[in-house]
Amino acid sequence: MTEHRLEPAPGTTVDYFSRETPPVLTVDAGDTVVAGSLDAHGFLERQRTAGEQRPRMFEPSRGHCLTGPIAVRGAEPGTVLAIRIEDLRPGEWGWTLAAAKDNWLTRRLGVADGPPGQLLWELDADTGTSDRGQTVALAPFLGVLGLPPAEPGEHSTIPPRSEGGGNIDCRELVAGSTLYLPVTVPGALLHLGDGHAAQGDGEVGGTAIECPMTTRLTLDVVPAQQRPVPGVHAETPAGRVTFGFHEDLNEATAEALGAMLTWLQALHGLDRPTALALASPVVDLRVTQIANQTWGVHAVLPTGALR
Repeated sequence: MTEHRLEPAPGTTVDYFSRETPPVLTVDAGDTVVAGSLDAHGFLERQRTAGEQRPRMFEPSRGHCLTGPIAVRGAEPGTVLAIRIEDLRPGEWGWTLAAAKDNWLTRRLGVADGPPGQLLWELDADTGTSDRGQTVALAPFLGVLGLPPAEPGEHSTIPPRSEGGGNIDCRELVAGSTLYLPVTVPGALLHLGDGHAAQGDGEVGGTAIECPMTTRLTLDVVPAQQRPVPGVHAETPAGRVTFGFHEDLNEATAEALGAMLTWLQALHGLDRPTALALASPVVDLRVTQIANQTWGVHAVLPTGALR
C-alpha cells in the first residue's frame, strides 16, 4: 500500500462541502494519507495574544478550513468509507473562544452581551497550558471528518449530517479509532480538519482547544452490507459508538440509540425490545456537541462492558 502526504495550501484547502470540488489527491483503498490541517479558522500565523486576528487562508471564510477533498478509488454510493485514524499530532499552539454569539445558550447563561472569553494555549506532546496558567491533558482528535452531501452546490461545514458525517466533534475519535461514513458521492471526497487538542463532551463554549493538526489515517472501502448499522458509526478505544444528528435533541437521541440497538441485535442475535433491555445497564448516552446548529448525541457501548 502507498503512503501519501498532503499539506494545507491554497490549492488543497476549502471552507465548504461540494461534490463539484475536484479532488486534490486520489488514492487507492488501503492507502495511508499523512495530512496536515490548519486550525478551524485557517490562521496562517500563530496568535501571539488571545483573540489576536492573524492572516487567514480564507478572508472572509464561509466555514471550517479543511484539507481536501481526497478521492478514494472504488468508493461509490452504497459503500462505506472506513477511516482508520493511526496518529494525531497537534501543533504547538491553540485557542479557545466562548460566548462569541448571541444565541439561546449564551442568553440563558448570561454571557450574550460580551465580551467573549478567550484563551491562548501552548501545546506539547501531552499537555496544554493556557495564558491564564491552567494546564489540561491533551486528547487530540479531528472535529471534521466528512463527505459532501449528494445534492449539488455548496454546503456549510458547520452542521454534522447523518450521511457523510462532517463536523461531528466527537472526543472519542482519537488515534486507534475507525470511523465509518456512508459514501454519498463517487470517490467519497473526504474533507478533514478542525483539529481539537482537547474537548469535553458537548463542546459547551462553542469551541475546543482549536489547533493545527497532523493526522495519519488509512482509508478503505467496504460494502455497506458488511457493516452492522447503516449510518455514521465508529469503533474506538473507548468502545463502539453510534451517532444521532438533529435540530431536536430528542430526535438526535433516538437516532443514536436506535443505531446502537441495531448493533446489539447484530452482535447478540436479539429482538429489538431485548436489545433495549440489554442496552440499559451498559450503554452510555452522551451529548456530543451543542455548538453546530444541529444537536449531536452519541451512544457508547464501552469496551468490555458485555462479556
